[in-house]
Amino acid sequence: MWTMPPTDSVLQMLSFIAVAAQSMTAALAAGRRSMDWAGVCMLGAITALGGGTIRDVLLGHYPLLWVKHPIYLAIAAAGAFATILLARLVVRLNLAFLVLDAIGLVVFTMAGCDVAWQVDASLPIVIVSGMITGCAGGVLRDILCNEVPLLFRSELYASVSVVTGLFYATAFGLNLNPQAWTVLTFVLGLTFRMLAIRYKWEMPKFVFSGEDR
Repeated sequence: MWTMPPTDSVLQMLSFIAVAAQSMTAALAAGRRSMDWAGVCMLGAITALGGGTIRDVLLGHYPLLWVKHPIYLAIAAAGAFATILLARLVVRLNLAFLVLDAIGLVVFTMAGCDVAWQVDASLPIVIVSGMITGCAGGVLRDILCNEVPLLFRSELYASVSVVTGLFYATAFGLNLNPQAWTVLTFVLGLTFRMLAIRYKWEMPKFVFSGEDR
């Protein structure tokens, strides 16, 4: 997500918000596991920056954002720490978790697509890069909290990332206004994810017990 065109200031602003949002989801998850404050902040940084780090390593896109701009580590840690202080004021923590996670999913997907496009990747790689950036941080968070990742156990998640990436990548070929398209894609992706949660839209499940012969 990390080297965005200077003209797309909207995506840059949303990326700051997404880093904080994802670190806050990590703090909420860590609180359910009674982690200490250092662990909460560390998990926040891993969740917020992990997807982009994995993507950049796979694409050979260096330097990594948090290496070049350590301020992103500070934003992630600050978001996690703020959650420690404010969590008791949030009555519906589960709803807050889902909304913040949806924001991170959508914004990181767009940012991942953007980076892949900058290194002249093909459309399939652009979409996969967006999905890795959007989903991997949450997977790391859930694994470190000893939970089945949200990606594999809940309403449409990776599908939201794919649809968001495809919609966002349309602007690359049509030379559309980047700021307006970023806002439109964000609204589309966030709405899609929240509707999937509200109405429990899910992919078909594969169930096989091995008992039927």
